[in-house]
Amino acid sequence: MSQGPLSAKLFAAAKQYIPGGVNSPVRAFRGVGGDPFFVRRAKGSRIWDVDGKDLIDYVGTWGPAILGHAPVCVIEAIHSAAKDGVSFGIPNPYEVEMAKLVCEWVPSVEKVRLCNSGTEATMSCVRLARGFTGRDRIVKFDGCYHGHVDALLVAAGSGALTNGKPDSAGIPASYAELTTVLPYNDVAALEELFDQRGHEIAAIIVESYPANAGLILPQPGYLQALRDITKKHGSLLIFDEVMTGFRLAKGGVQELEGLIPDLTAMGKVIGGGLPVGAFGGRADIMDMLAPDGPVYQAGTLSGNPLAMAAGLAQLREMEKQNGYAHLEQLGQIMEDAVLDALKATGRNYQWYRKGSMFCLFFTETPVHNLTDAKTSDIPAFRKFFHACLDDGVYIAPSQYETGFISLAHSPDDIARTAEVMAKALRGL
Repeated sequence: MSQGPLSAKLFAAAKQYIPGGVNSPVRAFRGVGGDPFFVRRAKGSRIWDVDGKDLIDYVGTWGPAILGHAPVCVIEAIHSAAKDGVSFGIPNPYEVEMAKLVCEWVPSVEKVRLCNSGTEATMSCVRLARGFTGRDRIVKFDGCYHGHVDALLVAAGSGALTNGKPDSAGIPASYAELTTVLPYNDVAALEELFDQRGHEIAAIIVESYPANAGLILPQPGYLQALRDITKKHGSLLIFDEVMTGFRLAKGGVQELEGLIPDLTAMGKVIGGGLPVGAFGGRADIMDMLAPDGPVYQAGTLSGNPLAMAAGLAQLREMEKQNGYAHLEQLGQIMEDAVLDALKATGRNYQWYRKGSMFCLFFTETPVHNLTDAKTSDIPAFRKFFHACLDDGVYIAPSQYETGFISLAHSPDDIARTAEVMAKALRGL
């Protein structure tokens, strides 16, 4: 889809005042070539650009739009809350209600602290783990992105990977030295590290299902190995469920896998589309936070009443509609259609899906880690992306991102998407 005249005008203006013309790097379309379009409005499964073109959307504001765009229940909740004020800077009833719901839904969470982004949540988990254990070293995994935290923006995924810069300037080498990076799904590497340096390690932080280098699923027993080795060495296990939490199940991956991490970072879905983050876990760890403990964390807009009202409305609607079962059905419909399209076109590209999250890797190599993901044919993906966009289907503008289905997507939407994808595959 060529950039329409109004999008082109806006992008030209944006580049004068905003670095790269965007406020988050992947939006710049550098991973696929061309220039981004600008969105005027969104409703249900669709978005409309400023030039009037409508698209079936599988980005879903990068995950939060689990009900679809602008669901009535969320809009009404925001309007109702806003009538009483948009921010207080002192406690409000919504944040207590949200905290109670998170503790009830997420198996590992005994206490929770609300914040404003996934980045804040992971940053706070790392600080808390170091404060609780008295150790400094953090372990993360190749291609896992945990926000733009200095200690974690090492061998990252998401936009950093898309732009060919998996690390960042401006991070002191001394910070990076305290982060050890391992390949995902490699138990032997994990055991070797802990045998040598286990006494130094405060925590492992992991996207339980990595979704910032595409969607990569754990091998059987891998997540249990993380749990076992951290317990053995007195380290903490942090699950980054910013993407997967409240999207794959009420209790996220830890519910699906039957595992209890020590701390969990959350965000996206629980804000109903407004900025939000949260982190929680064992009460004895969480009680290390100020004002009760010595680990400081704060935020002017934490527990914002609009975000809390929106998130509560979305989560209740998911429960009311038995949303996770419905999303699994929609996901299976898409999976069957995509696999049929791949078979019909003779492509053996790798397809991965869990519930409403999916990724088509343009490689014939099974993808178990970042190294496998990077065997993808990026020029082919770029051609595929633009062919889909031209025919009214918007997927993430990067091979290294995950797609999202919402309750607003209909079987007809998915059937149309499959037709568009099949045509795009034939054109490669």
